[in-house]
Amino acid sequence: MKTIRSGAICLTIVLILFSGIGWQMGAANMLNTIMKTAHDLLLNTVFYLMGICVITGAIGRLFVEFGVVSMLELLLRPLMRPLFHMPGVASLGAVMTFLSDNPAIISLSQDKRFAGYFKKYQYISLTNFGTAFGMGLIVIIYMIGQGYFAAPLIGLFGAFCGCIVSTRMMQHLLVKAHPEFATENAVERSDIEEQQEAVPAEEKTLFIRILNSLLDGGRTGVDVGIAIIPGVLIISTLVMILTFGPGPDGVYNGQAYEGVELLPWLGAKIDFLFRWLFGFGDPHQIAFPITALGAVGAALSLVPGFAEQGWIDGNAIAVFTAIGMCWSGFLSTHTAMLDSLGYREQTSKAILSHTVGGLCAAIIAHWMYVLFTLIV
Repeated sequence: MKTIRSGAICLTIVLILFSGIGWQMGAANMLNTIMKTAHDLLLNTVFYLMGICVITGAIGRLFVEFGVVSMLELLLRPLMRPLFHMPGVASLGAVMTFLSDNPAIISLSQDKRFAGYFKKYQYISLTNFGTAFGMGLIVIIYMIGQGYFAAPLIGLFGAFCGCIVSTRMMQHLLVKAHPEFATENAVERSDIEEQQEAVPAEEKTLFIRILNSLLDGGRTGVDVGIAIIPGVLIISTLVMILTFGPGPDGVYNGQAYEGVELLPWLGAKIDFLFRWLFGFGDPHQIAFPITALGAVGAALSLVPGFAEQGWIDGNAIAVFTAIGMCWSGFLSTHTAMLDSLGYREQTSKAILSHTVGGLCAAIIAHWMYVLFTLIV
């Protein structure tokens, strides 16, 4: 009976959504627009993002191979405890997720030697900490590729501040609900593997090390590029239909990027709030943070269309960078990430903390951009 009820609710929501869109656009036009939008996103957005992922993945692996990541970790280590209330080794997770994606923090935390530095409340909050830096390099390079330079860096600062808010709030909620987490180690010392594979490393020439790093990192970039395809095609297509309007002549003809303008209509109702908090100058811009909740790659795909329509400026890019990088599609990854750590029941705390952190990141980025424009 429960299955029938949930199935009926799901079917009703889907029918209402697409019946409403089809009623305004026409069923044939709606279906054509969905297919053409998804096809154009695949060819002109996904492959562009995949190219960025491959390049950044190769650079990231090269940095790991030749010690740049270790150097950055040492430089950032003094900031960890005063800002994030984390042990110094957490900075390695920040660098790794910035160069790749937020799940990288989980693969790193599976190493018991790494986890041995953390108390339980710190260990669980790695989900929030790592997510705030996920795909950071890709987001920043993508925004720079749109012709903006200072704004993405301001957005990076906003994301950094949002990460502090999200991580510390998550830790506070955990300790409040489970005081014992403040003193319990994440991993028992007896469980930490002393290791190490005493097999001597194979001698490789400088050329082979560079070649292997570039190719292995590039292959990782391909995996990331493939992983973002469902989010971009499914989420972005739906968001664009709800964001954009009819064709240039005001008539629906089934072309890509037509829609019913539902999100701008809703955004206009509370436009004063977004204008004051984020400095959004156009209600269409609300589509970016909504999409970033599920997939930042899908959110990035909105930017070229916004730019073509003249809906964005430097402030929007700063806010998009901050909230896109900080949220980094956390609604689609937090449950799986906490599940892999063995603390699925803490998901609601993580989502609440990260929602607040992302909003703080966007607000800080906006006001920092205002300050920047006043100075410059």
